[in-house]
Amino acid sequence: MKIIRIVLALAGLAALGFGVSLFVDYAAPAWPDSLKTVLWFGGGPIVNDAVFAPVAGVLGLLLSRVLPAPWRAPVQVGAVVTAVLGFLAFPLLWRTYGVAPKPGLHDGNTWLGLLLTLAAVWAVVVLAGVVRTFATHRPASRAPQKSAS
Repeated sequence: MKIIRIVLALAGLAALGFGVSLFVDYAAPAWPDSLKTVLWFGGGPIVNDAVFAPVAGVLGLLLSRVLPAPWRAPVQVGAVVTAVLGFLAFPLLWRTYGVAPKPGLHDGNTWLGLLLTLAAVWAVVVLAGVVRTFATHRPASRAPQKSAS
């Protein structure tokens, strides 16, 4: 098991080194403009670790304390899916053409698409919560009694 970890670590370090060499090839000719790219690569993880991760942790803790047991898992999954969809939609919501244009990507209304997707996610969350609530509060079926004959 230790050898597998070492091999995977070496492969990861090799991929990291290759990525750094590609980035240096990209960044060296256009150094002043590539500073924005460095800030983007570095700023994303810092903002995630400083803002989003603590908020998600506190929200998860509060949800686990406040919600009844049948609703905890569906609501927590819905919150995670909402955060992921928000992260994915952020570049297009922040700046209309924040990413390279692809056919069909900018044709639609990003806000409407995000809101409809979130509505579908939370409809499934509510459905799962209701089903789990009824499943836990359903009375146990009685075994048929044998007649004494």
